[in-house]
Amino acid sequence: MKIKLATWNINSVRLRQAQVARFLKEEQPDVLGLQEIKCQEPDFPYAPFRELGYDYIEVSGQKGYHGAATLSKLPMERLPTSFCPLEHARHVSTRVIAGDQDFEFHNFYVPAGGDVADPVINDKFKHKLDFLEVMRCYFEERFAKGDDQQVLVGDLNIAPHENDVWSHKQLLKVVSHTPLEVATLETLRKTHDFTDCSRLFAEDDEKLYSWWSYRARDVMKSNRGRRLDHIWVSPALKPAAEKAGKSGHQIHVPCRIWEKPSDHVPMTQVLDLG
Repeated sequence: MKIKLATWNINSVRLRQAQVARFLKEEQPDVLGLQEIKCQEPDFPYAPFRELGYDYIEVSGQKGYHGAATLSKLPMERLPTSFCPLEHARHVSTRVIAGDQDFEFHNFYVPAGGDVADPVINDKFKHKLDFLEVMRCYFEERFAKGDDQQVLVGDLNIAPHENDVWSHKQLLKVVSHTPLEVATLETLRKTHDFTDCSRLFAEDDEKLYSWWSYRARDVMKSNRGRRLDHIWVSPALKPAAEKAGKSGHQIHVPCRIWEKPSDHVPMTQVLDLG
């Protein structure tokens, strides 16, 4: 059985409902994690996505800010998780039923962290680090009980690899690529040896981006991107990602120049569960 997972910071789901629908029609992911939906639960556009076959939808919303939602063709149930120290709507955790198998799907929107990479003088940066520490503690405790097949997706707002940014040297002091953030994210990844699917088959010197600033006049010409979005799988699911091969993972770059685009593009990963 093959399933396709996807993640996308959509930067307002109501503003970009048509783009989400187009992506769902063209790519047919089985499960899609959306971040930064910017609406409360009652205002989420459930009906149009259910008409496309996504009958199972879980939403964590907040008026005007943040928010995450998971859409699925496969049955899923909400998991009682809590991650944000400030209680913002920034995650949705579910258990997805795929035939005779199931897996956990954790969908995150990690705080961006503001402009100054110092938790002492920047509360937003401290919030980001605190959020990541709560995640680390959760998964450390969770994996102490065993690997029940976990997937972690979302806008983690950190580009960890030196080729996940357009200029490693110039961005070392810029929030999202500072050594402190990269080390903190790597500590989280190591809680149970998560596999970063984007880097699973990529060459070490290959540039990978999933976000480009709105400030760019010609976004693809300048190509000053960062890979802020991620799909990770736990060790039990790594063989399923490997079996899908290099073509099983895609960063859908053309979506960045669709009409009224998000500044992020979607990312997909096929898991061949056998």
